[in-house]
Amino acid sequence: MQLAEFFPSHPNRLWHLAKQMGIGYAVGPLPREENGWKPWDYMNLLHMKRRFEDFGLELKVIESAPPTNSIKLGLPGRDEEIEVMQQFITNMGALGIEVLCYNFMAQFNWFRTSTTTRTRGGALVSSYDHALMQNAPLTEAGIVTEEQLWNNLRYYLERIVPVAEKAKVKLALHPDDPPISPIRGISRILRSADALQRAIDLVPSPYSGITLCQGTLATAGEHIPDVIRRFAAQDKIFFVHFRDVRGTAEKFEETFHDDGKTNMLEAMKTYYDVGYRGPARPDHVPTMEGEDNANPGYELLGRLFGVGYIKGLMEAAEAGRSA
Repeated sequence: MQLAEFFPSHPNRLWHLAKQMGIGYAVGPLPREENGWKPWDYMNLLHMKRRFEDFGLELKVIESAPPTNSIKLGLPGRDEEIEVMQQFITNMGALGIEVLCYNFMAQFNWFRTSTTTRTRGGALVSSYDHALMQNAPLTEAGIVTEEQLWNNLRYYLERIVPVAEKAKVKLALHPDDPPISPIRGISRILRSADALQRAIDLVPSPYSGITLCQGTLATAGEHIPDVIRRFAAQDKIFFVHFRDVRGTAEKFEETFHDDGKTNMLEAMKTYYDVGYRGPARPDHVPTMEGEDNANPGYELLGRLFGVGYIKGLMEAAEAGRSA
């Protein structure tokens, strides 16, 4: 497994700490717009990739995208958004950036009702309580049905999968977080392993697969080792978010990596058993003492804990295979 972290596009303290922890792989965002270049332009992506390389980090994944909400909602302007995505994917391929992590969550991305829930030792985590959303108003998009989203997803994939094949960029679809529907009138369709399977079967391709987000799928009630085996057997795991939760889709909270409901050692052993050698990152982490929680899920100290824990699991899994 290629242990990675999600970095900003320019060096900061995390870049240094990651190298000190022994991380050699990067998951990046879209770079900032600079010198008149859009974030998805070739030169902007080239400069970001070179910054990582000059720092000793290999950019494996981009986990961000140009605007796609019109695509998801099927609004006027979606074809223009698709053209930008096609250009973006083509530029990624030209630069040898192998994986694009994308989602099909319309109107809003990952969603929580609290980012200040207390967990072990008073650390702060995000949580979701669907009961608190029952009286929430609709967004300006109004009611968006599951049928609309499935139709829009097919339309999208029919136009970007051939581009990804040509560019040799793997499209890693992330499940909906939280995996419950609807939220504020917006349906969520990618709520289970079966739904992810249906999505990648819409336009079958070796370059269309999934981001196996353990936290989201555990929230949905999936048994993570079974999900790993299912998609690994098809060579469809392109990227892993290694995290955990406590609770159900209706009410859950995120946890430290060693404090959730998933047997994380069993999960790691399963990745090794199936031969997964792609990128993985810790994903959402608790905010710990001394941090201001300005960036919930992505403060620094919890990442140090997560990386260390995952490295230990990787060594244990590797030792188990060679024993």
